[in-house]
Amino acid sequence: MLAVLLLYSFPAVVKGEPSVPPSDKQLIWDDAGLLSPKEYERLNELAGKLGAERETDIIILTTLNREGRDVANITNDFYDEYAPGYDQPFGNTVILTLDMNYREVDLGGFQKAESYLNSGRLDQIRRQITPALTEGSYAEAFETYITEAYRYLGIVPDTGSAAYGGTDRNGSPGVNRNVSQGENGEFVLHQTWFQLLVSAAIGAGVVGIMAYRSGGRMTVNRRSYENSASSGVLDREDQYIRTTVTKTKIPKSNSGPAGGTTGGGHSRSGSRGSF
Repeated sequence: MLAVLLLYSFPAVVKGEPSVPPSDKQLIWDDAGLLSPKEYERLNELAGKLGAERETDIIILTTLNREGRDVANITNDFYDEYAPGYDQPFGNTVILTLDMNYREVDLGGFQKAESYLNSGRLDQIRRQITPALTEGSYAEAFETYITEAYRYLGIVPDTGSAAYGGTDRNGSPGVNRNVSQGENGEFVLHQTWFQLLVSAAIGAGVVGIMAYRSGGRMTVNRRSYENSASSGVLDREDQYIRTTVTKTKIPKSNSGPAGGTTGGGHSRSGSRGSF
């Protein structure tokens, strides 16, 4: 109660999100022609607006890849050649590359995005957008990628855990959503409903133990009436029936992290997979 009184004795300071105008730069290269003009305009504006708030270029590339290049190399070469970045060449950038030839997708994070959008978080985003990509709902998948990249860029990653763990921008512990984080990046342990649930479970456990022990303990068991001198195993027998061997082929998967460095020596995080 004293802590609550002290808390309300001081005026609360509320910090609003900075008002950042949407960027007019090109952030989508739809060489495969997957988007309509309206979809392209809407997604480019969304990527510019949310990327400006996180000071990171959120980029989308689509390609027919007639040359048969590796999808991760397409991402790397784009970064090396065009030197994207929010406010400087080779700056904060996250790139989604969609290869329509081999039907593969690659996500790469550079500079600030390499740590905020580490390989574990990029895996999360890729798994979310893969069903929409498979169905051909490319605009839907790209919008999810933009908004999820924006969300993760607002959650400071834990330096002790590259794939999970971290603290949110308000200083509270936070991890990837599928581990223990809410939709708004709030840590579950700090939620009132979770604390009440844990308290109720502990209380019920203590009361249950007390009720179980209240009736006293039974001191009589099978050894109370057993004559150990005459009791024992009379005979044992093992009978072999058959041996069965089963072989299972383990399928190979081309999904997984695609981090490392570009040809120009720029470090990146990554995740790639088929759709």
